[in-house]
Amino acid sequence: MPTRRALVSQAGATALATPFASRRARAQAAVARMSMGSPMPQAHPASTCLVEALDAIRADSKGQIDITLYPDSQLGSELSMQSQLRSGAIAFTLTSVSSLQTLVPLAGIPGVAYAFPSYEPLWAALDGGPLSERIRDALGKFGLRAFRVVDNGFRHVITSVRPITAVADLQGLKIRVPPSPLLTSLFRALGASPTTINLAETYAALQTRVADGMENSLPQIEATKVYEVQKYLSRTGHSWDGLWILAHGRTWDALPRDVQTLISRHFDAAVGKQRQVFARMDAEGETRLRAKGLAINTPDREVFRAALVAAGYYAEWKAKFGPDAWGALERYTGPLGA
Repeated sequence: MPTRRALVSQAGATALATPFASRRARAQAAVARMSMGSPMPQAHPASTCLVEALDAIRADSKGQIDITLYPDSQLGSELSMQSQLRSGAIAFTLTSVSSLQTLVPLAGIPGVAYAFPSYEPLWAALDGGPLSERIRDALGKFGLRAFRVVDNGFRHVITSVRPITAVADLQGLKIRVPPSPLLTSLFRALGASPTTINLAETYAALQTRVADGMENSLPQIEATKVYEVQKYLSRTGHSWDGLWILAHGRTWDALPRDVQTLISRHFDAAVGKQRQVFARMDAEGETRLRAKGLAINTPDREVFRAALVAAGYYAEWKAKFGPDAWGALERYTGPLGA
């Protein structure tokens, strides 16, 4: 099995291997091999739906466009893959809203705690309109071309210590979070001790009690199998997270228009299918996780939101994002922090 360094080297060596100057040149050229990195497990619908899309791109281009997905952090952590994408070492990546905030602060704004009550206003905000435009413009300034957002769901807390029924239950708990300033701030405001651990290393960290628990969506909890080493799942629904499909801007701009159209069409279809598959998995997840032995509870979420208001969480992030961006968010969520 190739090492992570070998995979990254391979990705960088092939991402720009084929010129796309004309139809004639494409017909005469070797296959254009490009790479896509992803932190998501192979069984996650984000991975399975993208693999189907890449197969379709390969088929429709008669093998001329060959994009390989490397799931499960094979090319490194999310922050490492973001760096590789910006340098052009890889052509595409799937990267979470939460971790992308460390590079592009505004990218994290959909993950503000308890901002979206449901998917209807969320997709309205991210599939078009002023908030989406602001985020895409911010990503563009870092040389990134954004496609649609893959769903990774509303997040919940799973622990080996105790169920979370009230804010006091979080006091002092070491909770694994992605490298997200918003999530780190959220759990600190609630009295927990958030710790950043790479997703691929989280199972071992929970098994060895490096962390007392983690927070994620039900399908992600299933995909990572952390239910094997945890006992309690609390449906806190504290934040939403998704993943942008991103391209290296210069690599994308170098592609001919018909190739861009082909890739975009299949990426858009993959996102639409992924959201549907994810919604079914999420709806059925609690039943499956109960069957695997988890004790599941649903606490009063307004208690947690009130604690965040009192701790100044919303005031802090309104100041950081700025009144214009915050206003664009509240256009879909209603007033936050009151």
